[in-house]
Amino acid sequence: MTLPSLTAEPDVGAGDPAPAERPDTVRAGRSPGGRRTTARERLEIVAFVSPALVLLGLFVVWPVLSAVRMSLYRWRGFGPMDDFVGLDNYRRVLTDDVFTQAVTHNLVIVVLSIAIQLPLGLAVALLLNRRMRGRGVVRTLIFVPYVLAEVIAGVIWFQLMIPDTGVVDGLLGGVGVTPPDQGFLGTPGLALWAVMAVLTWKYLGLAILLLLAGLQSVPEEVYEAAQLDGASWWQTQRRIVVPLLGPTIRTWCFLSMIGSLQLFDMVWVLTGGGPANATTTMATYLVTQGTQRGNYGIAGAASVVLFVIGVVMAALYQRLVLRRDTEDAR
Repeated sequence: MTLPSLTAEPDVGAGDPAPAERPDTVRAGRSPGGRRTTARERLEIVAFVSPALVLLGLFVVWPVLSAVRMSLYRWRGFGPMDDFVGLDNYRRVLTDDVFTQAVTHNLVIVVLSIAIQLPLGLAVALLLNRRMRGRGVVRTLIFVPYVLAEVIAGVIWFQLMIPDTGVVDGLLGGVGVTPPDQGFLGTPGLALWAVMAVLTWKYLGLAILLLLAGLQSVPEEVYEAAQLDGASWWQTQRRIVVPLLGPTIRTWCFLSMIGSLQLFDMVWVLTGGGPANATTTMATYLVTQGTQRGNYGIAGAASVVLFVIGVVMAALYQRLVLRRDTEDAR
């Protein structure tokens, strides 16, 4: 005699697929473990996230919306904002030759920063990664300029580059080189290069620090395997180590691009955007239009354009670079 089964079997037809549910699927209102989240837990999540959202709204969203609103009016900085001009301020900004020069200068600074600081930083990082006497002291000295505030660094180099009496002109005169009459910062054809030299001195330490950290994260087994294969030091660095630094290099390039777009303090202290707009950047342009000329609507439009450029660059980095690095790490 056969006893009936105490467990009811599901009635599944031969042609019906068995119901399946992904184990990693989280239903609404449930925790990843399948337990329904309580109202108290949801309240705790909101309490932890709210301060960050409030700060984001106060220091990012609200200023951006204020700049967008300002860009739609002709406003001198005082009185009611009631002279609505629509997109006319954007037209004036995008057709202004000075703004075009400012965008060009920012792009030149971006390209030169990467082209100069990356090979120099990589070369110095490779040297400092080797065992040598006084390596810690050299690292500290190289990183000191980056620690200085941009205003302080700008004042120091402005004093060094004063025409005739500055240290730079004195050193050049001592080796038989005649400096320009107006100085490097006062000559339109040389001012941007002088600013670029100061920027390299200021930020080269950051490139060296990041690249050196990347070099020290390379496993020792990689070097040992390269030695067993008979690779020289140069071949090891070029074909093995440097390719492993790809994510670090791309991260530094992104930081350099964003920093170049935000460049203001150094240029303002050294040249004020001159001479003859030879060193004007987007940041100095909008400050000049707003605080010096009282064209706050144009300044707002320029700031919105600068914000859009930064967002586009960040989105491209997220889509083309960061996503690939994440996929490679899996």
